[in-house]
This record gives sequence, C-alpha cells and structure tokens, in this order.
Amino acid sequence: MFDLPVPGVICFVCAVMFHFGATSYVYTTRRGKFQVWAEILLRLRLRGDEQILDLGCSRGAVLLMAASLLPRGKAIGIDVWKTNEQSCNALSVTQHNAEREAVAERVELHTADMRHLPFSHGLFDLVVSSMAIHNIQDPEGRKQAIIEAVRVLKPGGRLVIADFHETQRYGERLRELAMTDVTQQALGWRFWYGGPWAAPKLAYLICTFMISDIVQQQYC
Repeated sequence: MFDLPVPGVICFVCAVMFHFGATSYVYTTRRGKFQVWAEILLRLRLRGDEQILDLGCSRGAVLLMAASLLPRGKAIGIDVWKTNEQSCNALSVTQHNAEREAVAERVELHTADMRHLPFSHGLFDLVVSSMAIHNIQDPEGRKQAIIEAVRVLKPGGRLVIADFHETQRYGERLRELAMTDVTQQALGWRFWYGGPWAAPKLAYLICTFMISDIVQQQYC
C-alpha cells in the first residue's frame, strides 16, 4: 500500500478531476453537443417547410443543423454577438459557416436581443435555444426571454431549450403561460460542460392554441 500524505492525496484527486473536467468540456464542445442536438432535431420529425428561430445562435451549431432539415423552410438566428460569451462570435462568422455547410439560402441572421425579438406574434413553428438564455444576468430578463419565445410561436408550435441550472424555472414560467406538455430531462454525458456538476438540462414543450391571460397582458 502507498503511504501518501493527505495533501498529496488531495492534489492527486484535484488533478484527476481537473483532467476529467477539461476532457469532458473539449468533447462536449467539439462533438457531444452536436450529436445530442442532431438527435433532438430528428425526434421533432420536421416536415421541411417550417420557420425556425434560434435564440442566441452564436456560430450556428444548432441553427445550421436545423437549416439542413428545411429544404422548403427557413432557419432564422438572432444574437448580440458577444465574443466574451463565445470566441469568434460574429454574424460574419456564422454567415460563413452557413455558406460552408451549403445552407446559406435557408438561413437568415439578425442582431437582436432575445428579450425584445423583432418578429411579429405567431411566426415560428419551432423556437430553439442552446446554452444562451443563462447569459442574461438578471432573472427578470430571463423571464422576458421566455415570454418572447412563446409570443413568436405559432399555435401548436414547439420550444426546445438546453441550458444550465435554470430549466426548472423556465418550466414553471412556461406552465404559467399555459404551455402544455412541459418536460425537463438531463441531456446525458455527451452534454457535460466539464462534468456532471455542469450538466445542462433540456426543456421541451408543445404550445397549445390557448393563450393565457398572462401572455395576453404581455402582448398588449
């Protein structure tokens, strides 16, 4: 048996955890999140003519996958393009990525705040957001982003959000807005941003035709 001093054991454990976290982060950002979102989009069984909105699309990881499934539709991405939230985060970079993936004619990009979307009510069949809403610092701002996402959905539209920690509150807010079939689930090890302690969750729902009084007040 090795007779290691306590400080040595602590350093060893910390080193292992750091290596595990770094490996997990690199895998998720380079491969894992793409696999998970590809599966999510396929489960939605899109017809191919939908109008899809990506909140906080950044360089287009989810946006471009969605666009590839829309031969007769449109994938619209909005972002404020902050490089402190993701490196090389710029509209021109996302546009270049769309051209490289041969989906540029199906993609439309806007500079916009997800708390104040520049779109009319009931425009989109599907709204998605991946690791973006938590970047809004204040709870009221995050709540407003959820309200805006609901506002621009068509009756019967769907909303899919992957985010850190906040999906339980998102779900509560969506139920207040009379959304149905609101569910949350873990996304699994492929979506660990550094380990299970930094694991995003998925909020998935279907919007009914009914709009609650809360939403109507927000729309007025």
